[in-house]
Amino acid sequence: MSIIVEHEKRRREILERALDLFVEEGYGAVTLQKIAGRCGITRTTLYIYFKNKKEIFNYSIKQFLEGLEADILKIRRDKRFTNINKLRKILTEIMERVEENRRLLLVLLDYLTHLPKSGKTPDYQVRRRTVRLRHILATVVIDGIRSGEIAAVKIRDADNLLYSLIETAIFRLTVLRRDNVDDVKQAADLAIKNLQFPQNKLTAQG
Repeated sequence: MSIIVEHEKRRREILERALDLFVEEGYGAVTLQKIAGRCGITRTTLYIYFKNKKEIFNYSIKQFLEGLEADILKIRRDKRFTNINKLRKILTEIMERVEENRRLLLVLLDYLTHLPKSGKTPDYQVRRRTVRLRHILATVVIDGIRSGEIAAVKIRDADNLLYSLIETAIFRLTVLRRDNVDDVKQAADLAIKNLQFPQNKLTAQG
């Protein structure tokens, strides 16, 4: 067991130091040799943990998304919250998580910017990675409509609205280099209020 724990600890250290390099030099300029040098190990040793730099990058993204999905699924399944409050909590959780992981998102932006040169489409790559996240958002909206909390809106339109707020938050953090996305959080709260069934809005105001 201690060997497994030590292996995972070393993997996390490699991921952290590789991420520093990606941020400093850009995804394209980083090599396995540079990552090994930053970690103080040989490239041969690095191969024990990762086979190439793309695997290192993909593993970082996978960890981020899996952790995020697990947390918002807990919110979605928590029966103590109304569906409206679940949407609020989920969007807040996502935006706080992207604030915390801005370094990783900066690398992702650099990676996506260079994708067209290899004949790949950034939009497809992002959609493939976020399909489960969008599904969770859509499911909460559907639950809200069924419970009478949310107006009978088109699911796709509501999902696009909520997801576009997440994209806005990421854009402001990575492209505009904002320190936080508090204004987007406020916009998200307003958007969720507008999804509420009219009678529930009046009750909330009262």
